[in-house]
Amino acid sequence: MEENQEVLSVLGARVHNLKNIDVDIPHNKLTVITGLSGSGKSSLAFDTIFAEGQRRYIETFSAYARNMLGTLERPDVDNISGLSPVIAIEQKTINRNPRSTIGTTTEIYDYLRLLYARAGEARSYITGEPMLKYTDEKIVSMILEKYIDKKIYILAPLVKNRKGHYKELFEQQRKKGYLTVRVDGEMREITFGMKLDRYKNHSIELVIDKLKVNHKDVTRLRDSVNKALQQGGKQLMIYDVEGDSIGYYSQLLMDPVSGISYREPAPHNFSFNSPLGACPTCKGLGYVNIVDRSKLIPNDKLSIHEGGIVALGSYKNSMIFWQISAICEKYGYTIKTPIKDLSEEALNDILNGTNERLQLKTDSQSTFNYFQTYEGLVKYIELQQSEDASAKAQKWSGQFYSRCVCPECNGQRLNKEALHFFINGKNIAELAAMDISALYQWMLTAEEGMSSQQAMIAREILKEIRTRLKFLVDVGLEYLSLNRNSSTLSGGESQRIRLATQLGSELVNVMYILDEPSIGLHQRDNKRLINSLKRLRDAYNSIIVVEHDKEIMLEADYVVDIGPKAGRKGGNVVFAGTPSEMLKTDTLTAQYLNGAKCIAIPEKRREGNGKFITLSGCTGHNLKDVTLKLPLGKFVCIAGVSGSGKSSLVNGTLQPILSHHFYRSQQEPLPYEKIEGIDNIDKIVTVDQSPLGRSPRSNPATYTGVFADIRNLFVNLPEAKIRGYKPGRFSFNVAGGRCEACNGNGYKTIEMNFLPDVLVPCEVCGGKRYNRETLEVRFKGKSIADVLDMTINQAVEFFESVPNILKKIKVLQEIGLGYIKLGQPSSTLSGGENQRVKLATELSKRDTGNTLFILDEPTTGLHFEDINVLLGVINKLVERGNTVLVIEHNLDVLKCADHIIDMGPEGGKNGGCIIAEGTPEEVARGDSPTAIYIANELKQQ
Repeated sequence: MEENQEVLSVLGARVHNLKNIDVDIPHNKLTVITGLSGSGKSSLAFDTIFAEGQRRYIETFSAYARNMLGTLERPDVDNISGLSPVIAIEQKTINRNPRSTIGTTTEIYDYLRLLYARAGEARSYITGEPMLKYTDEKIVSMILEKYIDKKIYILAPLVKNRKGHYKELFEQQRKKGYLTVRVDGEMREITFGMKLDRYKNHSIELVIDKLKVNHKDVTRLRDSVNKALQQGGKQLMIYDVEGDSIGYYSQLLMDPVSGISYREPAPHNFSFNSPLGACPTCKGLGYVNIVDRSKLIPNDKLSIHEGGIVALGSYKNSMIFWQISAICEKYGYTIKTPIKDLSEEALNDILNGTNERLQLKTDSQSTFNYFQTYEGLVKYIELQQSEDASAKAQKWSGQFYSRCVCPECNGQRLNKEALHFFINGKNIAELAAMDISALYQWMLTAEEGMSSQQAMIAREILKEIRTRLKFLVDVGLEYLSLNRNSSTLSGGESQRIRLATQLGSELVNVMYILDEPSIGLHQRDNKRLINSLKRLRDAYNSIIVVEHDKEIMLEADYVVDIGPKAGRKGGNVVFAGTPSEMLKTDTLTAQYLNGAKCIAIPEKRREGNGKFITLSGCTGHNLKDVTLKLPLGKFVCIAGVSGSGKSSLVNGTLQPILSHHFYRSQQEPLPYEKIEGIDNIDKIVTVDQSPLGRSPRSNPATYTGVFADIRNLFVNLPEAKIRGYKPGRFSFNVAGGRCEACNGNGYKTIEMNFLPDVLVPCEVCGGKRYNRETLEVRFKGKSIADVLDMTINQAVEFFESVPNILKKIKVLQEIGLGYIKLGQPSSTLSGGENQRVKLATELSKRDTGNTLFILDEPTTGLHFEDINVLLGVINKLVERGNTVLVIEHNLDVLKCADHIIDMGPEGGKNGGCIIAEGTPEEVARGDSPTAIYIANELKQQ
């Protein structure tokens, strides 16, 4: 059969739930793979096509390299032909490293570092004067000009304001034949055994020569200057004897007034990940953790005796209370004085310590002098954070810490030297803090303010920076800044950043596979994303997008619809062709696209219970003194363009406040003034897209708690009772019943160095996780491993006669997760699936009808039909009296809300305000980007 190179041809794909499918995907086209959640989209795109591309890439390595890496298992597919080099851009690869920023991820910051190292103008951080550097010949000519006919000393600086006795240094110079040094401004002869006070700071200059400057002795002057530059590390000083003044000269950058010098600028001097560029206080993080007085003393109306300092608790007959009592008495107070009435000096001594000798009194009134220094509570708490302290001590002391902006660098991450290089009046940190849109505009005119030499050096660097910034603007990320931490980005944002990086690389004949790039993107910005994808396609690349967004599907060149349902009932290609052809079919996706099916608008909006939570004065990130009035007993949506401040208001401010109130969470909220109405709810449940657990051992069965019930069921079986098995026997997390070859993982991890790790099934248990004896205990002919391998749908049928198990797994089925397996590792679940497992777990619990649920973009990874199911679950929660607060862009969700809070008007610094609130109909009357789209959606029904 002749191979068709115009298409990627997949024959006989059987990965996961794929039913031996054949599909052709055209090259150099924008192809969308769609279908219900769990229908097999990712199995086709990532686990078949990408996995095979990765395997073939490794096959190109030498035998030695392949032996080091191991071989990747071939996907379960008959044949894949026409496969280009493949790059996958997924959601799950958010970098949690606090040092990773948008600038470092996109490599734009690397170009900025190069720009400042080569074209930056250095200024002194002491005087603000331009830093100067000279050649040795220039230094000689300047000395001749300034000091002609004057008696001078040529000095080589050896030590600048540092402690030490410097005995060895003096002896070393004496042996070289030098006779005189200038110590702290005083000329001294070098004598044998000479040394200084080791506990004081000293400045030492070596006298290289004493001479009267004239044109006859230029050779001597030149030799002495060269020797001074050599001894002084490219720096020298001239002491004018008559004028009693000092002049500074250097081959390095130097302030001619104060004499400070900078290293030769290099790109790593501007990196906050390098010791040469990082702020010495925060080590380049931009923040420090300090003991927070407000956490130590939450209620200053109490006295220390009553437990006003929570770290101490109430009064005990112990040394620390005797010491504090002595400090109080020294200032005229007692330990029973309310803390608010203590002077600042007294409180400072109690918290930070004192060197004074204290006279202590015990409870028996005996008095004695105590000579040991009292170091203070803060010092004690800091000691509990050291590496030597126990985990328990670190956790205890951690509750009194707050993260604050580094006082040394003001959050700019770099040291003083790096922050005093300027281009057009701005340092590198100021550029990194600008919105990408503003930075792009600044870069367009950057050359105009430069000198001709600067502009010549910077031209090519600026060109690269502009190109990369333009790509970030094109994918709708202009509201972000280069110094934004990667860990604070949503899955969609991080994915679009990697997409922009790929656009910048300008590769051709590559196959890109993207996983829902529209996540977190407002409908208004969708067009820009689509244009970016088309630009990548027009550069002779093939684009495969796993997507549910209506607009992207209709704009695609080709659509592959997988279905008809999810799990066992999916895995077939129900349609493959152009979008216009698809609209004429009756697949489930086509019915939603052509209007045959739709998500209905509720007949009436709920009134709620009349109570509110009011959060005032929110100013975190780009929020502009926002007051949120959240109506309770309703389905509430927070909408707005990307970067308008939705996450800052809800996830960054409201959620940490409530979590701290109900659960003593240590997450710091963003700045706010006050919150009222917390008493109107009795708990908060945050349902986000983070994995169910920290390891692949976590799965839906363990997270929902149904696994404990299943283990108890197996323990009570006759075979298990005869053998004396306990519940731990059926756990794959403890020794006894698990397979010890893989420690109950079911697989072994092969590290791939610069490629993702590969999981291979355990050769002993075959991936079943348990040993042979445990697997011999069966319920209805199924072992514990067989049960974990069941889908939720299969488990519902299997456990129909076991009510306590059925109740928990039935909720998972009702929320649309019937296709996932009970024991499926959480690391293989999508963000949307993780979120729905958490939601189902909460649904299975008994609630008080007074709970606030916070959901962050729950439509991630959901088909139109799945969104319908999700809305049913949300409505069920609200009908019980709960409040559901959702951050969302999806119009099907927004139109079904009882109340919408619209933020904007734009993203970044142009956002951060609540511009409209009310029912969808009320918000639709406005002219914001959200209002326009909601109005169109409401008109269509």
